[in-house]
Amino acid sequence: MNTLSVMNPANGEILRVLPATTPDRVAFRAQAARAAQPGWAALALTQRMGCIARFREGVVRDQELLARVMTQETGKPIRMSRNELGSLLGRIDFFLAQVEATTATETVFDADGMIEQISHPPLGVVVNISAWNYPWFVGCNVVVPALLTGNAVLYKPSEYSTLTGLELTRLLHEAGVPQDVMACVVGGSGTGAALLAQPVDGVFFTGSHATGKHIAQQLAGRMLRLQLELGGKDPSYVCDDADLQAAVASLSDGAMYNTGQSCCAVERIYVHARIHDAFVDRFVECVGSFRRGDPLAEDTYIGAITRPQQLATLEAQVADARTKGAKLLLGGGRGAGPGNWFEPTVLSEVNHTMELMREESFGPVIGIQRVASDDEAVRLMNDTRYGLTAGVYTCDAERARRILAQVKAGSVYWNCCDRVSPRLPWGGVDDSGVGLTLSTYGIATFTRPRAWHLRAPEPITRS
Repeated sequence: MNTLSVMNPANGEILRVLPATTPDRVAFRAQAARAAQPGWAALALTQRMGCIARFREGVVRDQELLARVMTQETGKPIRMSRNELGSLLGRIDFFLAQVEATTATETVFDADGMIEQISHPPLGVVVNISAWNYPWFVGCNVVVPALLTGNAVLYKPSEYSTLTGLELTRLLHEAGVPQDVMACVVGGSGTGAALLAQPVDGVFFTGSHATGKHIAQQLAGRMLRLQLELGGKDPSYVCDDADLQAAVASLSDGAMYNTGQSCCAVERIYVHARIHDAFVDRFVECVGSFRRGDPLAEDTYIGAITRPQQLATLEAQVADARTKGAKLLLGGGRGAGPGNWFEPTVLSEVNHTMELMREESFGPVIGIQRVASDDEAVRLMNDTRYGLTAGVYTCDAERARRILAQVKAGSVYWNCCDRVSPRLPWGGVDDSGVGLTLSTYGIATFTRPRAWHLRAPEPITRS
């Protein structure tokens, strides 16, 4: 029997060994979801909303258990696990507050006996292949609006956050969502391939660009909704008039939060030459104060690297940068084992010949580059195949808007970074993916707008 071993990345211990969902069981669950979806969609919206409200109650009730499970299997510091679960409640509240208006039938024309309307029936059966770095955020960005709008979901949590995925599924079932409407499958790439082979109506993936590109190629020629939330190489620019201390505090957190394992983590910093040296000194001091240690300890800020393969990527980026002239100011290598550890690492004197400034790091590593002008900063910020987020730090609102209007990104920030709001659409351009989650757009994406042309019959006249 195929199995999946769930490891604790902080110490290398096996937490659980789970049976992987076989391809024939994946097909069975897809068939069951297809059969169950019309009944779920036929329920009154208030009934589906009631299920999600009870799911929210379950998250609140079990928050400490859920936080510990997430920390143990991903290495995320426990305070950050609690933060994720606490912030999730606001996202659920947003979906509950907006789904009725977003999916209500709209009358867009009514004159001369002709009525035109738009309705929003569900897609049908959707696949969600989710990510491990924010498993509750990323999973619920898809699962919650998909269920609210009447879809059935075939959900595969990442193999690095499977226990969290099972907890998420448990709470939905306890809240009243039928098992065939919300089906969780367990496994790695083989299970994912089996899911993609099913006759579904939508595929929603969050993860690396390489895997997203592979999924797009596998689905080529199939007429279904495809949404890919991929990586980033997110830049921020510190102007010469910025509040230096505020920028340092914001960007050090933006680069190192969740041990840098965020698609929207700050991965490149450009600083105006006039304040470059002062910024770098304070930035190194701030990052150097972050405590690395047991993810379950209350004072830990830097946790473990979830995927052991990423350690080699981080080492290679640091080595490449140093070979090409970068100055290592902090960290630079693996931390002592057991487990997957990498030191918070800061490099200056970097440039775009270095992999560190071009390819996603997804770890606690950051390069800081000196620039002479706003125009140079914009050119370098746009010198990337990604386009997820970008930020600028300045006291001048007009300057911020002028710079950000030129930057290629799905989300832009003024005097902040690494921030996601349920009220705003979340997505990127170019190799950061296609499609949107969150906001009302992220609800509507799980529907298939239908156009209605309604002409009443002419009254019959009798002579």
